[in-house]
Amino acid sequence: MNGNGNILRLALPKGRMQAGVLGLLTDAGIDVRVQDRGYRPSVSLAGLEVKVLKPQNIVKMLGHGSRDAGFAGADWVAELGADLVEILDTGLDPVRMVAAAPEDLLASGKLPRRRLVVASEYETLTGRWIERAGIDASTVRSYGATEVFPPEDADLIVDLVATGSTLRANKLVVVDEIMASSTRLYASPGALEDPGKKRLLDKIVMLLGSVLEARQRVMVEVNVPGDRLEAVIEVLPCMREPTMSPLYGGGGYAVKAAVPRDQLPEVIPEIKRCGGTDVVVTRLVQIVP
Repeated sequence: MNGNGNILRLALPKGRMQAGVLGLLTDAGIDVRVQDRGYRPSVSLAGLEVKVLKPQNIVKMLGHGSRDAGFAGADWVAELGADLVEILDTGLDPVRMVAAAPEDLLASGKLPRRRLVVASEYETLTGRWIERAGIDASTVRSYGATEVFPPEDADLIVDLVATGSTLRANKLVVVDEIMASSTRLYASPGALEDPGKKRLLDKIVMLLGSVLEARQRVMVEVNVPGDRLEAVIEVLPCMREPTMSPLYGGGGYAVKAAVPRDQLPEVIPEIKRCGGTDVVVTRLVQIVP
């Protein structure tokens, strides 16, 4: 294992998670350029070295200490039993790990009381679920496309689902939910004990967190007559207090606030009802409290 001094060795996921992670880093001002078939991208942030690995390998390399930090799914961390420190849940690629079976296998929504075969990529988590559920079952290891195993090659599966459309297409129904997962940033315990690496990790977490916060909000700007100011402020949700400045000529105030995106359908009509005009909504890239 090669030592790199105070260089922070960051692992990026290969595959479906990569695009979301790269977008998050880019919005945080960290430019990572991945070449076709290349595994060592260039990166704009000083002190950072990046390598692309499969998520399962990221978890193992963090456990071995050959990588300092990396993005991986919580499912593989749990499956491999790695002693890692979760330092940021990005919320990207949210999925559920479920047990699912053909509907005609079930009686009143329950699995039959006989020996069953469960197909899954996640042998450890599947074994724990079998024990917890109290069923008589053996497992068969799958290598992708787990949903095609039932009914000929397995009775049920343990797999990740996002929307559930793949399960429905294969006529499978969820019989139990095992865990929730998403793309998260993990660190090896050793990296956090190094002051230089910890400072850089803290910096990265702050930058990424500012992007995640900004993705939940938009900037709302509105002009308000003086006699309607309090009414508008009362219906305007914001992080702390809204920012105000007087309009030219003393005709009122310009008010702006970072508003939760999902509240816009209620907030904008309320602003208009209370006398606000010229409402402008702007996307945000970063918010640092």
